Amino acid sequence: MKHFFVICCAVLGLFACELQAQQQTTLASDTAEQLQQLTNNKLKQSMQLLQSIASREGTNMLPLYQALLKGQLYYIKHSTQMISVRKSGSEKHYSELFSGAAIAALPANEIKKVRVNNKIRGFLRQHISKLKLSAKDPQARLAALQSLLGSLTPETISNIAQLRLSENNLQVQQLMDLALTIDRAINASLAIEQVSAIKLLQESLEPQVRNTLTSLNSTKTHPSVQKAAQQALLKIEQSIEFYGYLEQLFFGLSLGSVLLLAAIGLAITFGMMGVINMAHGEMIMIGAYTTYVVQLLMPNLLEYSLWVAIPLAFIVSGSVGILIERCVIRFLHGRPLETLLATFGISLILQQLVRSIFSPLNRQVASPQWMSGSWEINPVFSLTLNRLYILAFALLVFFALLFILKKTSLGLNVRAVSQNRDMAKAMGIRTGWVDAMTFGLGSGIAGIAGVALSQLTNVGPNLGQAYIIDSFMVVVFGGVGNLFGTLVAAFSLGIANKLLEPSTGAVLASIFVLVFIILFIQKRPKGLFPQKGRATE
Repeated sequence: MKHFFVICCAVLGLFACELQAQQQTTLASDTAEQLQQLTNNKLKQSMQLLQSIASREGTNMLPLYQALLKGQLYYIKHSTQMISVRKSGSEKHYSELFSGAAIAALPANEIKKVRVNNKIRGFLRQHISKLKLSAKDPQARLAALQSLLGSLTPETISNIAQLRLSENNLQVQQLMDLALTIDRAINASLAIEQVSAIKLLQESLEPQVRNTLTSLNSTKTHPSVQKAAQQALLKIEQSIEFYGYLEQLFFGLSLGSVLLLAAIGLAITFGMMGVINMAHGEMIMIGAYTTYVVQLLMPNLLEYSLWVAIPLAFIVSGSVGILIERCVIRFLHGRPLETLLATFGISLILQQLVRSIFSPLNRQVASPQWMSGSWEINPVFSLTLNRLYILAFALLVFFALLFILKKTSLGLNVRAVSQNRDMAKAMGIRTGWVDAMTFGLGSGIAGIAGVALSQLTNVGPNLGQAYIIDSFMVVVFGGVGNLFGTLVAAFSLGIANKLLEPSTGAVLASIFVLVFIILFIQKRPKGLFPQKGRATE
């Protein structure tokens, strides 16, 4: 008996599934039949057909509604197939209605336009907005609301008010409330209601809110409404100005993080070893080209390429730095001007070597998906993700280097050699090995800076030359050999540069910063944070 009951249930389930499939097929055939009738019916019948289709179908009919609303819906006479015809200047583009696939151009006498009137257009607008606002994805509903804010109609407002009752997403709720408030500010019958709505709108930075308030301020309305609109616009402008300063501050921090990455390696080689390394910019360039080569070797794994490029750039640039120190720099200790000339020649050699291998043309390094886009805090203030990640990365590298110099044996040896080379040698420290490791560490960090810069600009043979002067300025301004001074100097110069740019322009801003550093160094030759104790020697 039990087995018989199970078999009956299975048969009934199969029968129900088959019946449901037949109903879906019937619905699809009914829709197809009504679409075919739409090509030949009168306007009154067209409205009834559209209402019938809308009652059954969902977002899959959006291409039909949108083409009708824009006057782009046509059908081929001999087959009654519906197509979309878009005009771009004097050209016409033909495509299938639902798939969007392009089709060959058709003679004008073989196609006919599906006519609509204002009543049908009103119905289409209302139904399109309802479909978009009823999407399952909250982001889709947000995008629909954003697009509708600039063209609110009574039908749209009615739909928003109805859907607001069942909306459960906070962001969508807030945007729906904003749309309803905009409508009250424009169409409320009493001035006191308009003023109340305007006071709520002054907290929003949406462009459509400013447009609404500007319109209320410029048209002939009740004096209290006009005054409220003026005050709201003034408050919004103040908020926009404040966020403009925040944006400049963020750009300054972003530039400062780049300067920090570029200068922190130089702070080691120049500040602790006394070597004026004019090839430091080429270490940055090598790191950037390492990133480019890694992406060439990992074309299908771009999302992970940077994680591979960072250690490789450190190793490659650090190895080149060690090679330069062992072959050239170790013979020039205590002669900074000669190291300047020698490393300048090395920088020219490295630039020409890169031109011979990769050509003089700039190379573009792709950004992974997780570094693309921006973090939108409000409609007038957003932070680009690549700069935000580079800022965090620069601070991470800085504190990692600080840990190495303060808490490891290498750091202890570096500080000992930089303070008193002869005494360190007498104590058994291998000063030659320490010099090579120190120069390699500084060059490796410059290579890491190249990885970061590859995400902000194109990679080319002259990439490092754009940062070498700024790196020296940061090191000297912060205090030679002082890592904390390098951090403060990098962010100070970056912020100062970006705050000056809006009023003076990029070139003058750089000149003013350079003049300030010259005057500052005349008063404080040892920089912001001079070395103390034995390190001053």
